[in-house]
Amino acid sequence: MTTLWERFKFAVATDLDAVVSKKEEKNPIAALNRYITEAERQTEATGKWVERQTQLNTKLQKELSETSNMLEKRRAQYELAQSAGESELTSFAEMEVASYSRRADDLKAAIAENLHEINSLEQRFEEMKHKVKDMKVRQLQLMGKENATRAHHQMDKVLSPQLAAERLGSFDDMASYIKNLGAKVEEEHERTTMERRLEALEKNSAKQIEIG
Repeated sequence: MTTLWERFKFAVATDLDAVVSKKEEKNPIAALNRYITEAERQTEATGKWVERQTQLNTKLQKELSETSNMLEKRRAQYELAQSAGESELTSFAEMEVASYSRRADDLKAAIAENLHEINSLEQRFEEMKHKVKDMKVRQLQLMGKENATRAHHQMDKVLSPQLAAERLGSFDDMASYIKNLGAKVEEEHERTTMERRLEALEKNSAKQIEIG
């Protein structure tokens, strides 16, 4: 019976640990701390994406500048070749002008779209930073509330012991409950064992009668 009772006590302790873990998971401050950490990580990552988008726009602007310079150069060369009566050079320069014109139009469209994305990302990035700040304020509020609650409880232990006991419950009552529950388990185990022995005795008796 001692072994059974020890197993029972271990099971109760395990269950209590599980309950405590669940309470910690539901702790608003602990949950908020984890959420703030994750939000800060996401905000930092988002800031890097905004920076990359800005760098991309700089590269697009550089490409557009180079393309525009080449477009003007080919246009001038086209007019020169046409004036000189160089048909082959005129045709080549004309194709070049068309290619650089298309590229310039594509780059202008890409830059306009990218600027729109940058504005949208920067706006949402600022919203994320404000959200993190708001959560940190909420964190301080909850920490203050938790601290005040703990302080009141400690003071209740001295000033109002009965109130503190009512808040936390009586340890003696809990110990008595577990002890009585353990005795009940042992009693049920004994009764079950006796019932199995009686059933086994009945079966053996029936077999002996059949053999006789």
